Amino acid sequence: MPKFLRNLFVFILIIIFVVAFSSSYASLNIDNLAYVLAIGIDTSDENELEVTFEFSTTTAASESGSTEKAKPVINSVKASSLTNAINLMNSYMGKEINMSHCKVIIFSEEFAYQGITDEIYTLTNDTQVRPSAKIIVSKCDAKYYIEQTQAELENSIYKYYEVLTKSSKYTGYIPNSTIGNFFNSSNCKSCQPFAILGGINQSNSQSDSSPTAEQDYSIKANESSIEGKNGTENIGVAVFKNDQLVGELNALETICFLTIENQLDRFLISVPDPVNSGKYLDIYLAPYNYSQIKVDTSTSSPYIKVKLTFSGRIASMSEDSSYLTPKVLDSISESCNHYLESALSSFLYKTSREYNSDINGFGLDALSNFFTVDDVYNYHWLDNYRNAFFDVDIDTKVRSSMLVTET
Repeated sequence: MPKFLRNLFVFILIIIFVVAFSSSYASLNIDNLAYVLAIGIDTSDENELEVTFEFSTTTAASESGSTEKAKPVINSVKASSLTNAINLMNSYMGKEINMSHCKVIIFSEEFAYQGITDEIYTLTNDTQVRPSAKIIVSKCDAKYYIEQTQAELENSIYKYYEVLTKSSKYTGYIPNSTIGNFFNSSNCKSCQPFAILGGINQSNSQSDSSPTAEQDYSIKANESSIEGKNGTENIGVAVFKNDQLVGELNALETICFLTIENQLDRFLISVPDPVNSGKYLDIYLAPYNYSQIKVDTSTSSPYIKVKLTFSGRIASMSEDSSYLTPKVLDSISESCNHYLESALSSFLYKTSREYNSDINGFGLDALSNFFTVDDVYNYHWLDNYRNAFFDVDIDTKVRSSMLVTET
């Protein structure tokens, strides 16, 4: 009898589980879901939002068996809030919108200047939105940015969005800004948020004059000379003060930002050639150690010391010059030191004096100077950052790429 009751009990449990979860399985079946890959948010008339959704589609298979690029579905809706926009799009699509595969969230520059707190909180509060979703501020309408984005080397736009910031490790042109980091920084009393700066690939080639090294590193999104099928490009950093966009950083300034953040494996710079006056050398640099930060808060004007060390190798040189002697290599190292010290100082004072936005989080390094939380709040770091002074120390050791070095 006990065995019969036990078997009956197990049978009843199986029936309960089957009945209870059969409906949820049907509702969560991938055929009943509309997966969002990207969200674009623009301003609209009468204080409304225009929200653009990019949905994934299945990959079409040709008769030969090869796969073709699946074109995503792009739809827009105007609403009073992001939540209402999602609700309206749900009714239009006929499928439940799912955000679990949303890779990028794009705000237009015009919208970001007004503040994006409500939208960031709404998306962060959605359990489907992953903290790793990237934040982009577009210099054009977010809707147009999404429409122009194409995956040249991938069969799926999802794959392109997934590897969007991978090149930053060896170029230093774009930061890895995510909604999780943005949310944390916007609520931090010792640092400020930032985002990827995006724009349209307008192929701004210099037809009247040859491009210079200064022009190569002063570009931002919308300004490069790249020509390709992908209609968008991402170069630079969008700087925020709290939740409002306050400025932009170009390619070289982004490199400076990421070196302090220890987010680069290597990067390329062009420094004045000490051998040939008026010419530049292309140098590959790699951080030798982590950045060393010291912050003095004994006065209302923070004194911040930044020490960076690099190892480098010459990437390009002219055949009529000797770059193999230790003396010349030392002079090239010194040229790198002066160039980077000037670039980093300019970048730091720009974030301090012009933007008053501590995107590098030096305030977090200063916390050890205070004994209590009240001391931290009373110092008003986010306001005093505009009064900061910087001391940048660069130590670079450049070696030739040649297998043999002259002595």
